[in-house]
Amino acid sequence: MKRIFILCATLLLVASVASAQDESSSNLFQGKWTTSSTPALKASEYFFNNWAKTGNSQIDVTATFFGNYKYTHPKFVWDNIADLAYGYAWQDLDNSTEGGLFETRRKSNDKIDLSSSISWNAYKGWGASFSANLKTQFGAGYEYTGIGTEQCSTIVSNFFAPAYLTTALSFELKKTDWSISLSFLTGKTTFVYNDDFIAEGRNFGVLQSKDFNADKPETFTHAHFALGSYVKAQYLKKDILKNLDLYARIELFYDYAKPKNMAWGNMEEDSRYTLRGKETFEQLSKYNWLKKRAFETDLDFELKLDYRLASFISANFALNLKWDTDYSGMGNWGHWQVYQMAGVQFFLNWKTPKASAE
Repeated sequence: MKRIFILCATLLLVASVASAQDESSSNLFQGKWTTSSTPALKASEYFFNNWAKTGNSQIDVTATFFGNYKYTHPKFVWDNIADLAYGYAWQDLDNSTEGGLFETRRKSNDKIDLSSSISWNAYKGWGASFSANLKTQFGAGYEYTGIGTEQCSTIVSNFFAPAYLTTALSFELKKTDWSISLSFLTGKTTFVYNDDFIAEGRNFGVLQSKDFNADKPETFTHAHFALGSYVKAQYLKKDILKNLDLYARIELFYDYAKPKNMAWGNMEEDSRYTLRGKETFEQLSKYNWLKKRAFETDLDFELKLDYRLASFISANFALNLKWDTDYSGMGNWGHWQVYQMAGVQFFLNWKTPKASAE
């Protein structure tokens, strides 16, 4: 079953990219394409010198791409979204010119999020769907300590370390601007293709075999398949108010084997788990059934707002919240991951006008 899930998801993602690149293939169907591609570049700069209120000089440059490619057929809808981002910030942390103006360069954004779904209408907007979603990052992520010549960095993530492939057979309610999917048969495969991470115990939930030996890479397991329930709600609306676009989504995944893998009664002895916060392992083990299930559920929430100031410039806001007990997070377990951004960006927008029949 694991191989079938992965194969179907891969074929679906590859096919979606191919069709977006070559719309002539849609002549094989009696349907309509609606596409929108928005590459953007956000840049900001701050400079301080003898400034009484103080501050740190910095330059931040981030490139993003958001594409939505929807094929509407009388019998089905094929919806594809590509959400990419990568950015760096150069900072002058000690406000001196020693060692150059900017002592450090740190990544400010890094995201690969590809999703594709095919849905068939059955009754009053409800139907069946098959969806695939791949999440990972472009480059290495670091934890930093110190500044200037004293700065030290530790790599904590990288491309496909981790990566998450979620494939689901769902009941789906799909409307023009929003959709919700409910699945009780969902496969989530976690990949960690970095031997150093696995040897150090940072495996992002990829369970190792009984033969695991940190000194023998041949004993490492690089992928873990989990079967569970999945809920996804998504909203994408252009001009929700004049010149204001909104994109929001929330995803919940529950692994049926999670209670066994977490071993609530032996968490203190499990080296995967170290706590951050006031609660102790003993307090966590006394959670009631419902609270334990909520604690085990993975959550991913994202909100984006874009206000178009002109045809090529916009103000934007982004918020991403995650909860995943398989992510140790700089050596700690059981806490929220938060990303928030606000700024002004320059962008291009290529989209089809109104969907037209092929």
